Amino acid sequence: MVGRREANDVPETVRALRSLLDQAPVGLLLVERDGTIAWENATLARWRGASRPFADGAANFRDVPFLTGSALAAAIERGLAGGLPPGPLGSTPSVAVVGGPAGGPSYVDVSLSGVPGADGRPPRLIVVLVDASSREQERGRARLHYEAFLTSSNAIEVTDRDGVLVDVNPAFERTYGYSRAECLGRRPNLVRSRRSGPELYERMWADLLDPGRGHWSGEIVNRDRWGRERPVFLTISAVKDDGGTTTHYVGVAVDLTEHKTWERVAVHSDRLASLGQLAAGVAHEINTPLANVLLVAESLRRRASDPWTRGRAETIVAQVEVAGRIVRGLLDFARRSEPQIASVDLTDVARQSVRFLGGKQSANVEVEERAPSTPVPILGDRSQLMQVVTNLLLNAYDALETAREGRIVVEVRVVGENAEVEVRDSGPGIPLDVLPHIFEPFFTTKPEGRGTGLGLAICHGIVQAHGGTIAARNMPGGGASFVVRLPLTPASGGPPAPAA
Repeated sequence: MVGRREANDVPETVRALRSLLDQAPVGLLLVERDGTIAWENATLARWRGASRPFADGAANFRDVPFLTGSALAAAIERGLAGGLPPGPLGSTPSVAVVGGPAGGPSYVDVSLSGVPGADGRPPRLIVVLVDASSREQERGRARLHYEAFLTSSNAIEVTDRDGVLVDVNPAFERTYGYSRAECLGRRPNLVRSRRSGPELYERMWADLLDPGRGHWSGEIVNRDRWGRERPVFLTISAVKDDGGTTTHYVGVAVDLTEHKTWERVAVHSDRLASLGQLAAGVAHEINTPLANVLLVAESLRRRASDPWTRGRAETIVAQVEVAGRIVRGLLDFARRSEPQIASVDLTDVARQSVRFLGGKQSANVEVEERAPSTPVPILGDRSQLMQVVTNLLLNAYDALETAREGRIVVEVRVVGENAEVEVRDSGPGIPLDVLPHIFEPFFTTKPEGRGTGLGLAICHGIVQAHGGTIAARNMPGGGASFVVRLPLTPASGGPPAPAA
């Protein structure tokens, strides 16, 4: 095969063997020690884009673009450099080639073997190329899918057919607080909430095990490792093999916590608007008769000589004053005007609020102020923001009134693109059944005649009008905390306005 031979000189058995090898689904190449191509089959010729194979000795593999410029050429060179002992000389999987079996970027597995030369001829190198493009494409898709799994912002869990977790993504870890290592080998009920009853899971499994369905979706309440509820929209799908047998389940959970929060805010705002209209009407109707009752009671108190009558008149006056405070609260609630926006320093607002109430607290109540050394500029109405902080301070003082001692911390800080002011006290905290209603109008835990239940509702409305949020919570070591979050002034907003 070193020199060229006419087709008539080739024995019939050799021609039959070559025909068989030409039809083989693998590329075959026979290379001399100097790199000359002694023979290639038709499959390899087709992969490199040629109409016919190279004739015996017609080219050197180093001059064939398909065989050079890649790990394929390096593999052939290594094979030739090893002295070509008989037998396998090694293999290289997944070598990238241009053109090839897939017609574009392709991959082949390369196997090399040494073949002794006949009749004293030098040994040769047989190169076998097996199409690996489909396998690499599958690997590429698998890598892409796994990267999507890892980078998804939604919590994703994968279980086996028995419901045991085999993988969770980073979003799952962030949402529920469990690490991947803590989850593997456990069941998804790791995050199950008591609010999700057994009937829900019965329906879920009925859908998943239904051959005609194989998936389930719906809203469900889970919980994280700290016991906090996490409302999610969960979709679970069965993963099946080629035979249609379920091998795994994939669950994707969209966290609805923020959505539910804004939903509650919207409902609360609508309720506040309706109540504001009602409050304005009621206050207007009550104000006139109250003024008349107060006038009569004052007149009676001044003219009465009988102590009993005078005492009764004073009681009426006191009760009318209580009713008057409620009416004024209703009017304040109903007449909330749009904030007069200017750039203000939140630190200064908090400081001025503390100074304003400086004489109210007991000497045994310690007030600690914390703030950055530089201004914390926000866009807002100074008087309205002082009303909010003052109201929170009043509530903190009231929480410490029984013991007449304790500690209040007023802290201003910057968190990302927001400014926060927190007022927390060392009092008894907020009862758990009260927390969900703390910002509702007319809801109060103070004794009768002490509060209207409108203070925190008004604070909520002011903060919301400023594009912020207000939240209440109990502190782990005792006491309550109220946090007001407001957007920082954009960089072009200018310096804070001077203190009033």
